[in-house]
This record gives sequence, structure tokens and C-alpha cells, in this order.
Amino acid sequence: MSTGTTLKRRRVITIAAIAAVVMTAGVVNANTASSAVYPAGDASIRLNQIGYAPTLPKRATVVNTSTTPVAWQLRNAAGTAVASGTTTVKGNDAASGDYVHTVDFSSFTGTGEGFRLEVAGRSSHAFTIANGVYNQLAKDSLAFFYHQRSGIAIQAALVGSPYARPAGHLGISPNRGDTDVPCQPGVCDYRLDARGGWYDAGDQGKYVVNGGISVWQLLDAYERSRNVSGANRNAFADGSQAIPEAGNGVSDILDEARWEIEFLLRMQVPVGKPKAGMAFHKLHDQNWTGIPQRPETDSQLRELHPPSTAATLNLAAVAAQCARVWKTINPTFATTCQTAAERAWTAARANPAVYASGSDSTGGGAYGDNDVSDEFYWAAAELYVTTGSSTYSSFLASSPHNAGASVSKNFGWPTTAALGDITLATVPNGLSSSTGATIRQRIVTQADALLNIINTQGYGVPLGSAEYWWGSSGEVNNRATLLALAADFTGQTKYRDGALSALDYLLGRNALGNSYVTGFGTVYSKNQHHRFWAHQNDASLPNPPAGSLAGGPDSALEDDIARQRLGGCAPQKCYIDDIGSYSTNEVAINWNSGLVWLAAYAAEKAAGTTLPTSAAPTSAVPTSAVPTSAVPTSAAPTSAAPTSGPPTSRPPTSAPPTSGTPTTRPPTSSPPGGGCTATYKVVGQWQGGFQGEVTVQNTGAGATASWTVSWTFPNGQTISQLWGAVHSVSGTTQTAKNEAWNGVLAANATTTFGFIGSWTAANGVPATVSCSRT
Repeated sequence: MSTGTTLKRRRVITIAAIAAVVMTAGVVNANTASSAVYPAGDASIRLNQIGYAPTLPKRATVVNTSTTPVAWQLRNAAGTAVASGTTTVKGNDAASGDYVHTVDFSSFTGTGEGFRLEVAGRSSHAFTIANGVYNQLAKDSLAFFYHQRSGIAIQAALVGSPYARPAGHLGISPNRGDTDVPCQPGVCDYRLDARGGWYDAGDQGKYVVNGGISVWQLLDAYERSRNVSGANRNAFADGSQAIPEAGNGVSDILDEARWEIEFLLRMQVPVGKPKAGMAFHKLHDQNWTGIPQRPETDSQLRELHPPSTAATLNLAAVAAQCARVWKTINPTFATTCQTAAERAWTAARANPAVYASGSDSTGGGAYGDNDVSDEFYWAAAELYVTTGSSTYSSFLASSPHNAGASVSKNFGWPTTAALGDITLATVPNGLSSSTGATIRQRIVTQADALLNIINTQGYGVPLGSAEYWWGSSGEVNNRATLLALAADFTGQTKYRDGALSALDYLLGRNALGNSYVTGFGTVYSKNQHHRFWAHQNDASLPNPPAGSLAGGPDSALEDDIARQRLGGCAPQKCYIDDIGSYSTNEVAINWNSGLVWLAAYAAEKAAGTTLPTSAAPTSAVPTSAVPTSAVPTSAAPTSAAPTSGPPTSRPPTSAPPTSGTPTTRPPTSSPPGGGCTATYKVVGQWQGGFQGEVTVQNTGAGATASWTVSWTFPNGQTISQLWGAVHSVSGTTQTAKNEAWNGVLAANATTTFGFIGSWTAANGVPATVSCSRT
């Protein structure tokens, strides 16, 4: 099923109910709305309104009916022209209905504030060009989650007095949740403490299936920072966010994710109860609440809704991810997560088709999903990477989604197989190098398809004209993630540039000239559908905080405000910044989690981080990423230390004394005329195991077509996993040949492949590492 169709199903039954709530609560309607529909051509120059990085692409779209190129100039804050050129005529853009030109001013690499692009006598909004242009966006998009926390007071000292509020749903009158929550009648005969977590969106419900992907994206952003060569390991350092846990020695993004994880753990059916180990699908008010309403004033009964297989597998996947990330940070919490994950997996296998009702939409979204084969695949992937157990690798091999078979540009809460593939492609694990290569190539193939879409669009967005559905902004984030991963895997800048083009769209390079991120840009969304960020309805309440992402255009027009105000809109213009338009202008944790991932990636690249030349991680392998049969759990290295500095507990970096054997072998040249070198290095070692990497450099005058590296271990070491090359063994000779994506190396260019190995008496480096090329 398509993401668009499924996302619409979340609230398709609730539209009338919500409309009634909106009207009775006094929310603006078509006659009283203070927000304006953006007219076509309101700002003829549409660009990223916060700005660009000096050495990264800088592109804009101009609405102009000329059929021939027109002149443009880039002016600095003093009004001096610093770059100039002519536009490229793009023509009719189906998604917007505009006739457009594009401008590429990437060749200008200066820095400063107050730049403006002038085209045909019109001037753009002012913007910045700087290396740190995305840093605040990365911070504020993550801060959104602290604002959305349930069960804790939001402190004025951390968010400012307009956003401060008492704890919501802690069983303090008038609240009737969430410390002692009953089930819906007939569902169970007990009550749960289900406090904490994040409010899902504009409502105050808490949903396991949407919480699952949201937590996963935050944890995946963290894991990428630890596992991808060249990534910013300090992206989420302790103390970088304004949250109560800052300064505790743990990465702030992990502190934020843990708030939701602990809620998810509380949603598991207790031991000894029917369907033990499964997860309740959701928790919310018995009926829809009105707008505005702060959570501490909610007097409605809160209820647990029946367990579902989808929710159970979300819990299994995220708890398994939690177990490996917290392995060395907090072993006790890691054990709790792993136990919950394994219980959930067992329960899901015993109850493989318990589906949430698509009509269970009174008081909260339904989040129905009748195909959970993708959730099974995702959960198995996370459990396999964490435990190395053949139980999960065998399940993966038999899944219809195996090895990226169903990787799609459309992934989201109802379609999660890609989450498992991303984990298998980026976190070290025991799958064969060929399987890992297959998954990565299939992600790259999807990225190629997305680039094709971008290249056909007037506004450089990875959405076709028929793909503007509920939550389209979140869809843009997720597709940008695939593009960024393709850049990680291949080192090719075209994929990085595609991801950044997607971000440009969100920040103002779109048909409405509107930034969908509150507080970022000159014209931005500020009246999102929300129960207590409701300034449009009540002047005593605030607008959403900076970093809040609006859902974006929805061409189906699925609420009364949209239908009344946007009839006949072109798909990319089917948006209105009005609190009553929940189908185009709501916020949601799964949309902001994707923005956190993308903003962190953009900030990393803007800072000048080079693209990796290896398709797989080169940092120390997570404890749980190596099969337990190969590496003792107590001795494996960690990749999950706090981001405020290097891991606090590293394995030994040398083997027991072996006559001073070095851990790095200097570059070894190929035979005369070969034109390449290979440098062998041990990058991490523990009792009985190690991680190595080999860097191949083209020392010839021309580009390589392929390369081959071979060596013999001096102490009988063996390799259990290798990535970034195709591995084979003949007798005692290890051979690694390039994969399809990294065989071509320009003169002096390098690529690196890595591997996990085992040793017994000693772990000496090879005497010779040969390299040959064609």
C-alpha cells in the first residue's frame, strides 16, 4: 500500500469529528480565518530562505514567463553585485502550475549575511551564506521533542516562559491519566502506568507505531554519526540541547529518545496476562479534545487500545536498537530493552495477524495497518544486528523483503522495511559482504530514481506532481534520507546535492515561497494545528516553537478549511497556514524526526565534512553488532559512547605482546605499472577479535577501472565480515576486489573497505599487502 494512501487512513474516519471539535472550540473557519492563502507569484524568486553553505550547491527557482534566459545578479548586504549570470528556462512545472526558470549560483563561495538574488528587477528575501547555516535548524528541530513531552513540566529556563507548562497527564486533577490507565471496555481487566513519551502531533494521543519510527530516526541519526566514515561524532553532544538531562554525560539525542523509549516499554502487556509481550497499539482520550487545551487541563478519561502485531513489532525493533546503543552507556537499561525486544518478538510470532482497526478513530488517530510483513522484517533486522542470533538471520533470509527487495522511496510508519535495510546497510553485522552490498545498491537505485524526479521538477523537490499527500513534508525528509545514504555509500556528490535540494524546498524554495519550518526564513508556517500552540485562536497562547515542521501540501484537501480555501489548487500549492487545516498544517513527531536526521546531515556537510569513500562503517563495531559466537559480549568494542567525546570505555588497541608487531602496515605498492597502493590498519581490537580496514589509493596517472587487494595473515586470523569490497579466500590468501560503485578511482583518489576478524595467539599485521588495478 502506498504511504500516501495509508497516511490518509490515519484520520479518514475522524474528519467530521475533528471538524466538529474545531468549530465548537472556536477555531477559525473560512469566514474568520486570519491566515492568508499564498497567491501564485507572491514572491517570484523562491529559494532557501535561511541560506546556503559556501561550497555546497546554491539554487533558486524564479517564476517568469520569458521563454528565453534572463539575467540575474547576486548582491551582498552592501548592494554590491558579487556574482551574475543568466537563468535556465525550465518551463511549465506540473506540480505548481508555474512557468519557471532556475538559477544556479553555486560558483560563488563567499560568506556573509544579507545576500539577495535579483532577477528581472525583483529581489529575493535576504539570506546567509555560511558554514554554520544549518546548525540552529539541527538544534531546534530536535528541541521540538522536549516541547512535546508528556508527564514532565516543561521548564521556562529551558524553553522560555511562553512555552513553559506544568506536567501533563500525571494523574493530577483534572487529568485522568497516564499513571493508572484502564483499557477500553472488554480489552483488559487491569490498568497500566503509561506515563511519559511524546504527544504524537497536534493532539495529545500517544501511539506506539508512530513513536517507533520517530525514535528510530533519532537513534539512527546518532548511529550514523558513530558508524559512517567522516560523519560528525559530536553532532549530538551532551549539553548541546536545552533539556533537563543535559550534562549527564550522555548524548542529548539519546536522552530525548529515551523519554519515548521508556513509554514504549510501559506499553508492553505484562507477564501472565493475555497476549503477554505484545504492545498496546495506542493511548489517548476517550473523545477528541477541543482547541485550545493545554495537557494539564485535560479532564477526559484516557484509555489503552487493544494490542496489535504492528505495535508489538515496533517495540521489538526500537527496543533492540536501544539495547545496542545503550550497551556501554547504561548496561542495565540496555538489558531491559533487549529483554523487552525479545519478548515482543516472541509475542508477535505467536500473534502474527492482530491488526489495529482502521475505524478506531474516536479521540485519536487509528493508525491501522493490515500488512505487517515489513514490520516483521524491520524487527528481525534490528534484533539480528543487536544479537547476531541465527533466529533472526534465518527469518530475514525467508522474508519477501530480504536484502532490500522492497526498498522504496515511500517509507514511513506503515511501511518500515526500509528501516531494517538501512540498519543492515550502515551498522556492522554478520551478514555476508555481498548481502550488504546488495542492500546498499538497492538504496542507491532508489536514490537514482529520486534524482530523476528532482531533475524534472521546477522546485528541485523529490516529489512527483501526484505525490503531495497528507504529511508531504515528512515524505520529503524521508526521501532525502535515502539520497544522503546513497552519498554515504558511494561518495558521489550528486546524492548529497539531491538531499540538500530537498531541504531547500522545505525552507522556501517551493511554489508558495514559504518555509515549512517555524522560525526559519522570512515567511514561515506559524499557525500549525496544535492543542496548545494555538496563538491564532487564543492570543495568550504561543505559536509553535522554532523548529516545528508543518505537514505541507495535501492535494486531497482533507479538512474543511482546505476545501473551502484551496479549491482548484495545484498540488504544491494545496497548503494553508491555518490552525484549522489539520490535513496540511499539523505537526507530528514522525515528520520532525526526519527533519532532525536531515538537518544534522546538512549541518555536517555545510561544515565542510567530506563525503566518505567507503560504503560501510569504519568506526569501532558495536558490542551487539557481531555474532556472539564470534566475539564474546563482554569483550567487544563499543560505538555507543556519549558524543561529547571519544568512547569512555574502549577495548585494548593492541593484542597481547607479540614482539612489538605494528598495527598498521605502510602502503604497499603494486607491481611495476600497477599504479595503486594499499594500506592495512587495525582500528579496533578486543580479546579474540578485531576490526581492520584497508585504504586503496590510485597512484597512477589515469582513473582505475577496477582494483584488487590481497594479503596473507601472519597468525592465521580469519575474516567473518567484510564491507566495501567483494571478499574471497583461497588457502591462506585473502582477496578483496572492488564493488560496482567504488572500482573507478580518479588519480590520487582513495577508497576504504573494512572488516571484522578473529585471532587466537596473536594479531600481527600482514608483511605485504599487494594492490593491482586495471
